[in-house]
Amino acid sequence: MDLTLAADADRIPALLDTVRDHAGRVLAGLADRPAAGSPRQGPARPLPEHGIGTERALAEFAARWEPGFSASAGPRYLGFVTGGATPAAVAGDWLATAHDQNVAATHDSSATDLERETLRWLGELLDLGTAHSGAFVTGATMSNLVGLAIGREWLGERAGISVAEDGAAALGPVPILSGAAHSSVFKALAMLGLGRKNLRTIPTLDGREAVDPDRLAEALDALDGRPAIVVANAGTVNTVDFDDLRAVAALRERYPFWLHVDGAFGAFAALSPAHEHLVAGLAEADSVCVDLHKWLNVPYDSAAQFTRRKDLQLRVFQNAAAYLGVPADDPAFVHLTPENSRRLRALPAWFALAAYGRQGHREIVERDIALARRLGQRIEELPGLRLLAPVRLNVVCFTLAENPTPERVNALAEVIAADGRAFLTPTEYDGTRALRAAFSNWRTTEADVERIAEAIADAARAVPPSR
Repeated sequence: MDLTLAADADRIPALLDTVRDHAGRVLAGLADRPAAGSPRQGPARPLPEHGIGTERALAEFAARWEPGFSASAGPRYLGFVTGGATPAAVAGDWLATAHDQNVAATHDSSATDLERETLRWLGELLDLGTAHSGAFVTGATMSNLVGLAIGREWLGERAGISVAEDGAAALGPVPILSGAAHSSVFKALAMLGLGRKNLRTIPTLDGREAVDPDRLAEALDALDGRPAIVVANAGTVNTVDFDDLRAVAALRERYPFWLHVDGAFGAFAALSPAHEHLVAGLAEADSVCVDLHKWLNVPYDSAAQFTRRKDLQLRVFQNAAAYLGVPADDPAFVHLTPENSRRLRALPAWFALAAYGRQGHREIVERDIALARRLGQRIEELPGLRLLAPVRLNVVCFTLAENPTPERVNALAEVIAADGRAFLTPTEYDGTRALRAAFSNWRTTEADVERIAEAIADAARAVPPSR
C-alpha cells in the first residue's frame, strides 16, 4: 500500500474529526460569507507525483479553492431555486458516502428497501396516492428525461411497437405540447431523439405562464386522434405559475396523450394547506418530476421520478446482464433508471423526512413563501424597480423600472453578486430582462430578507442610468 494512503488509513477517525470540525466552521459561518464566490482562483497546478495526505490536502483546499466557493447553502443565495442542506440531510449524505452502497441491485444490501421506503414517504408527502412508483435520479433534467422516455414508450405501445427495441425512428415525429416548458425538457427531448423542435408551445392565459386549457384542447383536436405527449407545469421557473392540472388531465377523456408534470419544486406546494389547490390533479399525471435538492433541502444531487407505468419504465431501462439478474415483479433500480452505478442518494432524503416529518418540511415551505412575499412588497416600495408578476409562491421576478435592457439588468445582477449580501440570477420574462429571487433554503429568515432588499436597493442606485 502507498505509504501516504497507509498513514491515512491508520488515522481515519482523527481525519474525519478534522474534516467534521472544518465543515462545522463552514456551516456556522454561512451567514457571514459572501453569497457568491469568485470563479477565478488562479492557474491550475499539475498533478502531483506524490500525494500529500488528507490533512495537508484539506489545508491546500482551504487556502486555494474554498475562498472562492459560494455560500449556496446559506440563507441569501437565491439563485437557481437552490435549497440548502438540513442537519439531518447532511448526516445522511455523510453516511451515504461512508457506507458507499451500490444500489443497482437488490441481492446484497437493504439499501434498496430504504430507497423504496423513502419513495413511499415522498409519495405520501406530495399526495400522489398508491398508483405511482418512484425512483431516485440526479436532478430535474434526468427526472424529466425518465418521464418522457416512458411517455415515448407509451406512444410506441399505442402504435404496436417498442421504441426501446426498435428505436425512435420507428415511431416517427412525436407531437409534444406544453405551455411554458422548462429548458430541461428541451434537453431531455434532444437526448431521447424526440427533438427540441417537435415541442409545440401552446398559448398561455393572459398575463400568465399557465397553459390555456382551451387552446391546448384545440391543439389536441387538430391531431385527429394522433397520440401525443403533454408536458404540464406545477410551478414555472420564472413566476411559479401552475397549469390547471385537473383541467388538463380531463382532456384525456377526449384525446389520447401521455401527461407528464414538471413539478421540480412547485410540487411541494402540496405541503401548504393554503396552496395545495395549486397541485390539485397532480396524482392524475402519468409521470411526475420532483427535484429534492430544491425545497426538500437535501444536498446536490437528488431528484425523484414517479410514474403509473412501471412496466413501460422497465421496458426502457432494463439492463441485460447475468450478474444483475432477471427483473422481478419489483425490479431493482438498475432496471428503472438511466444509471447502472447509483449512489444511495435516498439516504439524505430518508434522514430529512425521518428527522423533520411532514410538519417540519411544511414549516420550511410556508416560511419561504411568506419571505418571498415580503421581498415582493419591499421591491414594490423601492424606487427604480418593479415587479413583473405577482409573487405566487416562492419566486420574486422583478426588473428595473426604466429601460431594463439586458446590459443594465445584467449589471444589476453583477453589482448584487459583488456586494456579497445576496445572489440572484437573471432571466427573461415576457420579453423583458429580469432578475429572479428564489426562496427555498431552510435557513432564510425575515432579517435575511431585509439584508437582501437593502443589497438590491443599493445595487439599483449603482447601475448607470439609461441613455
